[in-house]
Amino acid sequence: MFRGSMVALITPMRADGSVDEKAFQDLVEWQIAEGTEGLIPVGTTGESPTLSHAEHKRVVEMCVATAKGRVPVIAGAGSNSTAEAIDFALHAKKAGADATLVVTPYYNKPTQEGMFLHFMAIADAADIPMFVYNIPGRSVVDMSVETMARLAKHPNIVGVKDATANLVRPLHTKRACGADFIQLSGEDHTALAFNASGGTGCISVTANVAPRLCAEMQKAWREGRVAEATAIQDRLVPLHDALFCETSPGPVKYAASLLGKGTDHCRLPLAPVADGTRARVRDAMVSVGLLN
Repeated sequence: MFRGSMVALITPMRADGSVDEKAFQDLVEWQIAEGTEGLIPVGTTGESPTLSHAEHKRVVEMCVATAKGRVPVIAGAGSNSTAEAIDFALHAKKAGADATLVVTPYYNKPTQEGMFLHFMAIADAADIPMFVYNIPGRSVVDMSVETMARLAKHPNIVGVKDATANLVRPLHTKRACGADFIQLSGEDHTALAFNASGGTGCISVTANVAPRLCAEMQKAWREGRVAEATAIQDRLVPLHDALFCETSPGPVKYAASLLGKGTDHCRLPLAPVADGTRARVRDAMVSVGLLN
């Protein structure tokens, strides 16, 4: 159920910063039509840090309602407050999401034991499959393989979104957590290499604007067409580079705006992307074949 090309959805906004509900629903429909195999609303790419709780929950509800069970929805439910994360997870369950994605607590800088207790409390409170989201570059804490293995014993904790870009990590995670523990890459550049080390797919930023290519790459890999998958990977590298040359989701929202998928507006404290970034994103999209 949780495999292949999955997308960390942007949250389209109007020029005044309000959530553009129609643009979001249209984006979900387009993603499914293009072959995306899973939808992840209100993660960092969805600007969850600057959405109100009501907006956060509304975006999850829209995603589930629009998807209509055609592909799984993994709802962002992370917070550096355990009680807040529990509230989001309970709402995701009520809204009909298939799983939650819960990031390691940022800013508080908990110990390994603190992270263990945090995730166990959420898993105990909300009876819905959960993915741990390990992204040290943003949260400043790195969940150890040992802590992950302790958490994997909980029946509701089914996998990890690994954004460490450490390709040794999935090897050790597989040994420690078992082959049934689902490992999804959270780093576009290493998506295929991660699969080769035990992963089953990628939660992608790039798939917001190149969903068909990302889906074809994952499908080709899964079916053993390695050369074809690698060729698509190589084609996408300049786009990956461009979409992360400034803090995400600034560049990818600009890229989406070039495709008519909402405006490029991000809420503060994210600034409008620089002119140089705009040129780089546009050039990359042309080189990949997304724009003329």
